[in-house]
Amino acid sequence: MQRAESGPAERIRRRRRLVGIGVAVLVLVLLGVVVAVAVTLSLRGNTRTFKETFVARCEDFNGTDCEKIWGLFEEAYVGRDPCKVPVAAYGPLIAAAPFPPKCNQRIFWSKTKAVVHDFTKKRKCFETVEDTLLGSVLDGQTWCGKEGSNETFATGCPGWTDCETSAVRSFWNGASAAFADAACGDVTVMLNGAVATPFYNKSVFATIEVPRFRSPKVRSLKVVLVTQENSLTNCENESLKDLQRKLDGGITYSCKAVPEAQINDCIPDPEKGCPVCW
Repeated sequence: MQRAESGPAERIRRRRRLVGIGVAVLVLVLLGVVVAVAVTLSLRGNTRTFKETFVARCEDFNGTDCEKIWGLFEEAYVGRDPCKVPVAAYGPLIAAAPFPPKCNQRIFWSKTKAVVHDFTKKRKCFETVEDTLLGSVLDGQTWCGKEGSNETFATGCPGWTDCETSAVRSFWNGASAAFADAACGDVTVMLNGAVATPFYNKSVFATIEVPRFRSPKVRSLKVVLVTQENSLTNCENESLKDLQRKLDGGITYSCKAVPEAQINDCIPDPEKGCPVCW
């Protein structure tokens, strides 16, 4: 009798153990799937969010075919080695959204991004490359492709100094060149008076933009040297003399040291004309 009673009990316990093992295996499998999906999304860099940001910014520019612009953008780098994207790959994109000439309104910058964009955001008398359609949609963004993939990645991409022809660096070099080619009349640049070398000879401004300022199309270049309270740099800085020497003959050069506080005070005051700010 004792064996007869223990047999069914043992089978019940065995079934319970099997059910418990099955549940545990199922939980582990589900966890594995969740981890795999999370890793995949991480590696892809949340492409959907990147595209949504691109298109949303693009739609701020009325009358733009943003899906077409996105398609031309992806054609430049998708499927390529992220360090082997030539500047020319962005040629069709830049041709589809060119930088129209705006004489006397182009402002360039080097190591003064925050202050110059605070200014152009509220005062529409000047425009940086980041205020244009292409500059706006890609400002602050990171992207690249990978060989053998048709994806856009927003993480795991080369940094600015990792390679000379990364997807990001080649775009900005091409956009900066086209933006400078469209400059005409009186051109302005904001340089940083808080550093020892305001005109750095390896910057985008020095290597790409300045060589494209040609007389008589460009009449003058005015340097706004943005200074802090204890800035030691002034308009007699040797690097600025180098800038003057690099300008195409016929382009008038001028420089003025302006406290950043003065520019910031001027930004919200619409009664002050932009030239008065410096």
